[in-house]
Amino acid sequence: MNSRLNNLSESFNIIRLYVYHASQCDPKKCTALKMLRLGLARRIARLSSIPRKAIVLDPYADTLLVRSDRINLLSHGLAAIDCSWENAEELFAVKIRAERRRLPDLLASNPVNYGAKGKLSTVEAFAAGLITCGFHQQAREILSKFKWGGNFTKLNKINM
Repeated sequence: MNSRLNNLSESFNIIRLYVYHASQCDPKKCTALKMLRLGLARRIARLSSIPRKAIVLDPYADTLLVRSDRINLLSHGLAAIDCSWENAEELFAVKIRAERRRLPDLLASNPVNYGAKGKLSTVEAFAAGLITCGFHQQAREILSKFKWGGNFTKLNKINM
């Protein structure tokens, strides 16, 4: 039954993606805004509005996102804080009642930070989180909306 649920969830892309947008970037280059426009994520107006048990992708978290976090993603979703890397440390220091997880060191494929270790765009962070937890189809779908999106998996040698 559990594998059947996993197959159903993969085919229906049911992981809810949440974005808190701090309005610190160029709107024309912002992957979070594009995801919101396309209906691929839900906007969170305040950090305190992130669902309590959702997993927040936090580059400063002590705990690494792992495959077993899949169950939490299925139930509560995945959240990202979209902000400038110049202000990231300050913004992520804010107390959030959700679970925080960091991603492994990956190379950015976005045009702004191409090749920079760890400086992922919001869509790259979401894709990495989804891939880590086994939701490859949803990761492919969100990356496909960006002309450089396919390079993310190639650059990081991720097989999907």
